[in-house]
Amino acid sequence: MVMTLACVIALFFAITGSMILKLFSISVDSLRVAGGLLLFSIAFDMMHAKVSRESITEEEITQSQEREDIWVFPIGLPLLTGPGTISTVIVIMGIAEGVQQKAIVVASIILTFIICLFIFLFSRRLHKFIGYNGMLVFTRLMGLLLAALAVDLTAAGIINIFGLTI
Repeated sequence: MVMTLACVIALFFAITGSMILKLFSISVDSLRVAGGLLLFSIAFDMMHAKVSRESITEEEITQSQEREDIWVFPIGLPLLTGPGTISTVIVIMGIAEGVQQKAIVVASIILTFIICLFIFLFSRRLHKFIGYNGMLVFTRLMGLLLAALAVDLTAAGIINIFGLTI
C-alpha cells in the first residue's frame, strides 16, 4: 500500500508537474535550483549518516491510534515521495522530449518503486547480509551520488536562469 501510494504521487507530479509550474508561474530552472538545494541537504545528511530530522508530535501519535493504516502517510509521503522526489520528477519530465522519452520516465518511476518494494520486503535479510557498517558505507556512497546529482541540477538551473555559457 505504501509503495502504491508513493508511486501514484510521483506519477501524479510527473504528469501534472508542468501544469502546476505554469499555474504558479514557476520556471523549470527555478525548480531545478530549489530541488538541487533540497537534494543536496538530504545528501549532506546521508554522507554524515545523520538520522532524519523529521519527528512525530504527540498529537500525531494520538491521532494515529484512531486510524488503521497509520504507516501510510508518515512513510509514504516524506520518505519515498517527498519534496526532493517531486521536484526531481517534475524536472526530469520537463527535460524529456516527445512521448517516447516521457514514457521512459514514467516506466522508470514505476520500476524504481518496484525495486523499492523489493528492498523493503527483503530489508532484514539485506541488513543481516551487509551489516550495520555496510549500511553506513552504502548510505554515505549514495549520499555522495545524490550530492553530485544535486549539484548538477542546481548548476544547470543557475546557468539557464542567468543565460550563462560555459
